[in-house]
Amino acid sequence: MKILNRRSTREAKFWTRIKEDGTVKCNLCHRRCIIKPGKYGVCGVRINIDGKLYTLVYGLLTAVNVDPIEKKPLMHFYPGSSVLSISTTGCNFFCQFCQNWTISQLRHDEIYGQYATPEEVVRWALNYGADG
Repeated sequence: MKILNRRSTREAKFWTRIKEDGTVKCNLCHRRCIIKPGKYGVCGVRINIDGKLYTLVYGLLTAVNVDPIEKKPLMHFYPGSSVLSISTTGCNFFCQFCQNWTISQLRHDEIYGQYATPEEVVRWALNYGADG
């Protein structure tokens, strides 16, 4: 299957098989999606392939930014610091006024981004002097 040959496709974590027909339950978020083979979770980036759950966005970053912590929902965490933020496509919420709608709500056939390993992300944070 072509989808399994992508670098960003990996067997997912936090799921269980719940039926003999290959149906799985995703345990990553509060929705606890029940996903039949060939179908996607609500987030649009987790797919059941032959009774195994896969993520389509491992390391596939749609945004990378260094910002003041005050710009984030963690603003009281470490005032005056900077933080490296990364994101992928896919979200399990459908907020009416989402500022990231154009990337968070892309569906599986629209996914794009720059692939990065965890080590590369850490290197970026260090190079840009991010505190977190």
